[in-house]
Order: sequence, then C-alpha cells, then structure tokens
Amino acid sequence: MLRKILIANRGEIAVRIIRACAEMGIRSVAIYSDADRFALHVKKADESYCIGSEPLAGYLNVYALVDLAAATGCDAIHPGYGFLSENAQFARVCKERGIIFIGPDADVIHRMGDKTEARKAMIAAGIPVTPGSDGNLDSVEHALTVAETIGYPIMLKATSGGGGRGIRRCDSADDLQRNYQRVISEATKAFGSADVFLEKCVVNPKHIEVQVLADHHGNTIHLYERDCSIQRRNQKLIEIAPSPQLDEAQRQYIGGLAVLAAKAVGYTNAGTVEFLLDDKDRFYFMEMNTRVQVEHTITETVTGVDIVEEQIRVAAGLTLRFKQHEIVRRGYAIEFRINAEDPQNSFLPSFGRISRYYAPGGPGVRTDTAIYTGYEIPPFYDSMLAKVIVSALTWEDVIKRGERALKDMGLFGIKTTIPYYLEILRHPDFRAATFNTGFVEKYPELVNYSNKLRPEELASVIAAVMAAHTGL
Repeated sequence: MLRKILIANRGEIAVRIIRACAEMGIRSVAIYSDADRFALHVKKADESYCIGSEPLAGYLNVYALVDLAAATGCDAIHPGYGFLSENAQFARVCKERGIIFIGPDADVIHRMGDKTEARKAMIAAGIPVTPGSDGNLDSVEHALTVAETIGYPIMLKATSGGGGRGIRRCDSADDLQRNYQRVISEATKAFGSADVFLEKCVVNPKHIEVQVLADHHGNTIHLYERDCSIQRRNQKLIEIAPSPQLDEAQRQYIGGLAVLAAKAVGYTNAGTVEFLLDDKDRFYFMEMNTRVQVEHTITETVTGVDIVEEQIRVAAGLTLRFKQHEIVRRGYAIEFRINAEDPQNSFLPSFGRISRYYAPGGPGVRTDTAIYTGYEIPPFYDSMLAKVIVSALTWEDVIKRGERALKDMGLFGIKTTIPYYLEILRHPDFRAATFNTGFVEKYPELVNYSNKLRPEELASVIAAVMAAHTGL
C-alpha cells in the first residue's frame, strides 16, 4: 500500500482525498498558493507546502509538483479534478520520476482527451457516436461542407475541450462562420490547442454518464449511472444517481457500453463515460473523463463504494474489491453544487467573506466542502463552494430531503445558488422526472424567486443570532 500522497489540488476535492488517506493510514501532503494560505485543505493535511504567490501557476506547474512530491518522500500524486487531472504530460513525468500517478496511463489520458481520437476508438469498439467530422477541421470551408452533409444544428467543439468550454451550437451556416474562429480562440486559450471538430447536435438530450472502475489485473466494472441533465451552458448544477428517467433495460445497456468503452482503450483506475440520450431513446457516446468526477459522491452514496479509496488501491497495484454482481444500488441520491453565484444577476460570481456558515445535517445528508465561518473566498478559482448530497429510498423522498437540507444550510455574506435549486425542486417537471439539458433555458422564470426569508428560514436566522449574542 502507498505510504504518502501529494494532493495536486485544492478546495473540497483536496479535503475529500485527505479524508480517504486518513482512513487508509496514508500520510497526506497539501499544496497551496498565497491565496489559499488559510484554506481548509491546508489545515487538514499532515503536511502543507506553499507553491508560490501566483493563484494558479503553482497548481499547473508539472515539474515543480513532481519535484515537491519527490522531495517530501511521496509515493504518489492524486490530481483530483480540474487543474492537471487530465494532463498526459503530468502523468508521464510522474512515471519518469518513479512517482505513481493516481489515474490512468498517460497514453490513455492523451487518447481520450483528444475528442476526435476518442470518437475513433469508440467507433472501432462498436459504441454508438453522433454523426460528425472524421477528424479535426482544417478550415471553415471544411466545417461548412461537413455541416451541410450531416445537417444543422451542429456542435462545434474544441478537440481538447472539457468542462463546458470551447463549445458552441450552430443552427445555420452563418452561425458556423461566426463561431468558428471564436471556438478556435477559446480552445487555444483554455487548452493550448487550436484543433476543433464538429458533430450533430442532439437537441435537448438527457445527459447520462456511467462511473467505471478498472484495475491492472483485467477487471472492469461499472457503478451504474448518473443523470446530469440539469445544467446551464454545459455546466452541471444538479446530479442524480441513478437516473430516474431510465428503465432497467436501458440501465443495463448503458452500463455495458461503458465497460466495453473502458476495456477498448485499456483503461485503469476511475473514469466516467458520458452519453447523450435523444428523444427516440438512442444513446450516443459523448466523451470519457479520465479522472474522478465532481459528482462521484452520489454514486458512492447509492452503491456504498468509496471511489477515491478504490482509486488509491488500484494505483497501488491491488485488485478491485468488488465484482460486477456485487454492486447493488440502494435508493436515490442528489448532489447540489452550491456555487458562489447570484442567479438573479446572470449567475455572476459572488466572492467575499462568509460571515456565518452552518452545514445541513440529519439522516441521508452529506456535505463536501472546504469553507468555514470567516473564510474569505478567493476570486481566482471555480465558484463552487460546497456539494450537498442527499439520499433516500424513493424519488419522492429524496426530493423532500433535498428541500429540507437546502433550507437547513446556512451560508451568509455572499449570494449562492441555493434559492434557485429550491425552485427547481418544486417544479412539476423535475418532480415528475421529465427533464433534459434544456430545462434551465426552458424555465428562466425560476430565477425570479423572492429574496424574502420563508418563516422557517427566518426562525433559524433569529435562533442563530440569539445564540451568538447569548453564547449558547
């Protein structure tokens, strides 16, 4: 087993990995920029080291991080998600220096990170993909020719893209001509590559992804699916496991596809195969994420499998502890990404000091976060503050528990997406489990919630103020 792990990340995912290390008896090493000096992951790790004054540069410096891991006696590096988590060079340099990269092999990361190469691999494996260009586009004229062949609307995408960036929908030739250079510019700035491709746009699909685990001994399993259809501008907001919109036959089919996809590329460690489900119940491969997902929590909740622990075990050369027939689902789980954003002001970031914070609790509630009362949110990073995960045995009950937990959560001093999520939970389409990726755009009125506190919310605020003044 590994003895010491450097966590090449920050925020809640760093805290999550630190906790897994603590349970496994592994020492954890945190890194931080000057902006993160007072961050929770710095306080919780066994050791912490500053990586510089620049907010981002240190987290993205491959050689400095590997040097630090070696200097501090680490066996391995866990990249978390974001930053360098899907950087093939990072994985390659770790291997060259004798440091274990907790993730798949560098060649697999490179292959699946290149969207056109990933499409080719899936086609060869018999996985259905959306119609699109055979490879990267070499000019706007090439793009126009392909689009005319497959028909509009189309999605113009960065080949190395991810996280909802470097992607534009084009409904006509004029749209395509207007957006072609924009996507190239976005791709170059965000991913360091100007390569783009296009594929047929599946209008308002359901976004379904499957969690897979694979070891170095030929074992590959899936942990069932998650529904990520509630999203805004390709950024996920609410995730659900399993999808309340699939029947059992669809569930088994897509799980099998995900395992087939992973085996086809020689995948190891934890990964996610993402699909689109159209209105005719046809699944199409979208991409494969070669890292732990933000929403891994809900899969852990309904299956009981600790995905981060399995990542570490696999990286250490151990076999998976579970066979496919041993993976049993129990009920439903929903994850809410609590973002420091103002939904009533075009979701603009709302950074600043958290004047008071209370985590929700009670049965079936989990909170993954790195915030605390008095924490000053730095304006340099992602706006996600916390993940609230609720679970229950039925779809109806998990919605009720979600409402209760969000109301139970106290987060003051900044604007958050909590009130908006409460409106989504109350919407009849969500409650009936009849939603797709067009839900947010279809119901823009949901941001017109009242800022007035409801009676039960007002009572909790009054109680908190009284307790603060009385010292109770």
